Amino acid sequence: MGNQAIALGAIAAGINLACGYPGTPSSEIIDTIAKHNRNKAIHVEWSVNEKSAMEVAAGASYAGARALVTMKMMGLNVASDALMSLAYVGVAGGLVVVSAGD
Repeated sequence: MGNQAIALGAIAAGINLACGYPGTPSSEIIDTIAKHNRNKAIHVEWSVNEKSAMEVAAGASYAGARALVTMKMMGLNVASDALMSLAYVGVAGGLVVVSAGD
């Protein structure tokens, strides 16, 4: 499955944080990362909404961590304020935004 491949690729790439909003087509990504996070080297969390998830991932990336954030395609609208700020501020560690569609 594609979601599991994204998760395993993120782990192999050395992410430090994975967060997202549950109940979306991308939920399996966070679930898979949590399942394969055996040594607890990756901070994994669910956020209360897409904007919060984007802000958590952006904050980690500002600090130099490699971060992954997941959400549903329409959830990117909810996270757009935080996403637009990233275009101006930039990131230090790297940030992957996964916006999944049905």
